Amino acid sequence: MTDARHIEAQIYERLNKVIDPELGRSITDLGMIAAINAVGVTSQGDGDVPSYDVTVHVELTVEGCPLSQTITNQINGAIVSYPDAKLTPHIEVSSMSHDKLADLVAGLKAERKQNPFNKPGVKTRIFAIASGKGGVGKSSVSANLAATFAALGYDTAAIDADIYGFSLPKLFGVHTQPTNLNGMLMPVTAWGVKLISIGMFAGADRAILWRGPRLQRSLEQFLSDVWWGDPDVLLLDLAPGTGDMAISVAQALPNAELVVVTTPQPSASDVAVRSGLVALQVPMKVRGVVENMSWYEHKGERLEIFGAGGGRRVSDQLTETLGYDVPLLAQLPLDPDLREVGESGRPAVLNEDGALRSDALGRTFRELAEGLLRSE
Repeated sequence: MTDARHIEAQIYERLNKVIDPELGRSITDLGMIAAINAVGVTSQGDGDVPSYDVTVHVELTVEGCPLSQTITNQINGAIVSYPDAKLTPHIEVSSMSHDKLADLVAGLKAERKQNPFNKPGVKTRIFAIASGKGGVGKSSVSANLAATFAALGYDTAAIDADIYGFSLPKLFGVHTQPTNLNGMLMPVTAWGVKLISIGMFAGADRAILWRGPRLQRSLEQFLSDVWWGDPDVLLLDLAPGTGDMAISVAQALPNAELVVVTTPQPSASDVAVRSGLVALQVPMKVRGVVENMSWYEHKGERLEIFGAGGGRRVSDQLTETLGYDVPLLAQLPLDPDLREVGESGRPAVLNEDGALRSDALGRTFRELAEGLLRSE
């Protein structure tokens, strides 16, 4: 007959598979399971199947953790699905002591120590989304591309590196601040994407007048003071142009690949070339070009409102100057959904349930995402 101690050991093993959504680690590895107590009860109509009340004492990292219900539901599922006995779960939730939390955070910081994305052997693919000028839809492309990666099942992170004109919180419908664990921030997750932006912090609606070292420090903090885990993909939404932040990204993330966004008209494409030519000054490869607002669909006819050929011009000029192939990766239509749905807080490439759209827009972003990951 199964005894209580064996049940407790088995439940602990099963809880190894319950992952903290923010830290990306097992709740047992994080020390969140303080105790498990199984008490046998009299069976009622279950024949020879033993029955137990199982009480699990859970210590969350912070009081009122927004994902506590998610963790509790997973623990309940691990208990009630136990095959060899009828178990009734009772979850008691509290928060870690200050000392225990401090030790946990110190251990996590010791693993990371600094910017985790430029260490040897890192597997995260990093794409910096750039443009020569504002107004070409760079942030919209960034948001929808990140949402596409997440919908395809990739562990996806995104940094809003446009410190002056941050847009990602609004495009993802984020109205909360990152959780602070003794100085280590947990990125906010929305539509499957882990996000950080200066726009998530109090006072972010005020004008920001940062330059040089302070601007660079903001990026360093986003990289090293935020617990990202081990994402498959990291996207950075850069500020337009070739200013301080573009240089800072290249210095902090030399393994990043630049994706240049432009619109078809020469006034945009000529400037977009300059954003790609930053690769001549820093160790960053230009992965390709995305042409946004390529046409507007009206009664079955494609109207080229902003002209044509800008993306191809940027692609050809960068290929010639840089000495390697810089392809035109995608052409995106001028689609009112990208603005209307995006401003409502959901990336337009997703359905309301978070799944990738199956129409032309969804297919285009799927092909763009898969093409970026396929190419080295």
